[in-house]
Amino acid sequence: MTITDQQPLGSPFSAAHTAEDVTAGLDLAGTTAVVTGGYSGLGLETTRCLTAAGARVVVPARRPSVARAALDGVKGCEVVPMDLADPADVRAAAARIGDSVTRIDLLMAMAGVMATPERHVGPGWEFQLAVNHFGHFTLACELYPLLAAADGARVVVNSSAGHTLTDIRRHDPHFRSGYDKWLAYGQAKTANVLFAVRLDALGRDDGVRAFALHPGKIMTGLQREMSLREQIDRGWVDEHGNVIGAGFKTPSQGAATGLWAATSRLLDGRGGLYLEDCDVARVSAPGEPMDDGGVRAYAVDPDAAVRLWDLSAAATGATPIIR
Repeated sequence: MTITDQQPLGSPFSAAHTAEDVTAGLDLAGTTAVVTGGYSGLGLETTRCLTAAGARVVVPARRPSVARAALDGVKGCEVVPMDLADPADVRAAAARIGDSVTRIDLLMAMAGVMATPERHVGPGWEFQLAVNHFGHFTLACELYPLLAAADGARVVVNSSAGHTLTDIRRHDPHFRSGYDKWLAYGQAKTANVLFAVRLDALGRDDGVRAFALHPGKIMTGLQREMSLREQIDRGWVDEHGNVIGAGFKTPSQGAATGLWAATSRLLDGRGGLYLEDCDVARVSAPGEPMDDGGVRAYAVDPDAAVRLWDLSAAATGATPIIR
C-alpha cells in the first residue's frame, strides 16, 4: 500500500446501505470468521449477517454468558471466553480457537471501549490502548498461522474518525503525565489503523490482507462510559436518549463497511487501507473537521506502523510474525 492507493474505488455501496445490502446474495458456506465483540452493537449485526450467509462464526467474549444470551437463536456461531485487556487470556482464547478450527478466513476486530475514565491494566498500560489495540494485536499474532492457512484471509479492524484527535503519543502513550479520555481514545484508534497497515505488509505474501475502517457515527454500547448529559451537550441525543445528531447511522448501516471490507471483490489484491462508507477513504488534511471524513496521513504511514508494531510486540510478548 502507498498513500496514493488511499482513494475511493467507486464502490456501488454508500453510507446509506445496510449490512443486509452488502451481504445480499453472498454464499459464505465453508467460511470461518472470528468476530470480537460479535454479540452487541455492530458486532452482533455482523455476526447475524455472516451466519445468515452460511459462515461459521467464533465470538470471543469477556462476558460469555451475556454473549450466549444475545446470540441465542443465531445458528452457526459459538462463544469463546476472552478478555482483551489480558494478553495471557487472549493467548488462551487463541489456543482454544485453534483447537476447533483449521483455518480462519475472516478476523473482525470489532470490540472496543471509548472515552473511559482513567484506568491502567497489566504493567501500567492505558486501558483504551490495551483493549482496542494491544488485545487485538495479540489475538491476530496468535491466530496468524490459521489466517495464513486460509485461501486469502482478511483482517478487518474497526477504527474511528476519532483517530484524527491524535497521532501515537510516543513520549507518553500511557498518559502517565496526565489523562485525557478523548486523546486516549484517539491514540487507540490511530493504533488500529497503523496495526492494519503493518499486518498487511507482513501478511500479503501469505494471502493475508488487512483493512481498518470508520464505521460511522452510531449509538451503541460504545457510549456506555459517557453520561447522558455529555451526550446531550454534544448534540447526539435529547433528554430522553433519542438520537437527534446529524449523520448518525443505524447499527446495520454501521456494520456495512466492515462487511464490505470482509467480502468485496473490489478489494482483491489490496490491503493496508482505511475505509469509510463502504469505500476506500481519501487522505484528509491536518486540521480538517473529523466529520468531513478521510484518514490522516500519520495513521497510514508505513514507517510509523513499523514503530508501533515493534513497540506492541515488545509490550505484549505476542508470537512474532516473521518475514
